[in-house]
Amino acid sequence: MNDNIQPQDDKHQQQQLLDALKRYALELERSNRELEEFAYVASHDLQEPLRIISSYLQMLNRRYADLLDEDGQRYIHYTVDAADRMRELIQDLLAYSRVGTQGQPFRLTDCETVLQEVLVNLQLAIEENSAVITYDPLPTVMADASQLRQLFQNLLGNALKFHSDRPPHVHIGSHREADHWLLWVQDNGIGLDSKYAERVFVIFQRLHNRNEYPGTGIGLAICKKIVERHNGRIWVESQPGQGTTFYFTLSTQ
Repeated sequence: MNDNIQPQDDKHQQQQLLDALKRYALELERSNRELEEFAYVASHDLQEPLRIISSYLQMLNRRYADLLDEDGQRYIHYTVDAADRMRELIQDLLAYSRVGTQGQPFRLTDCETVLQEVLVNLQLAIEENSAVITYDPLPTVMADASQLRQLFQNLLGNALKFHSDRPPHVHIGSHREADHWLLWVQDNGIGLDSKYAERVFVIFQRLHNRNEYPGTGIGLAICKKIVERHNGRIWVESQPGQGTTFYFTLSTQ
């Protein structure tokens, strides 16, 4: 008789576990959605007061510059600069929150066309740094084209920013594997220590002083979130002074 009861007990326990996992998944999804909505609302509402602060301080400097000593003008400059940096931070935070909430449906997307659009956007930075950009034939994949554009722009922008004394040379490669495409962005820049390979994808994490290299520390976190939304993964391989290669995968489906 016990032999007949045991399988039913196991089945009941399995069902309870399955129900608990479903409840946990729904709760996690709800929590993530609320966090994304909060970040969007907070970021959007914070931009207007910052714009007002910056505008009035600049107006104050224009109208009363003759009455301000050197210290007063410097203080205004520092405050306006801080407001501008905060606004940039908010805009990047807004972009980060939108990856999950404002994404477009996946459609057949030509990566090479997306890359050409990014190269046009970065043309000034490419010319200023005398950079050379090369690339392999790139695939057509099911993707959110706008997010793929942001992914390439962030990775290429980093390659142009963190260059060494040599002009940047950046190569975008691709290789078809079993169930996905492997793509990479390789540069000849300053590189980074491999012990920071995970840290660079954490939001707000920076490896360099803002005075050396501008930025908010959100760009690579956005890249990671975009790739994960496309059911892929992203990682970096690098050594100090030997350039950096960012790899990411995109599904062939």
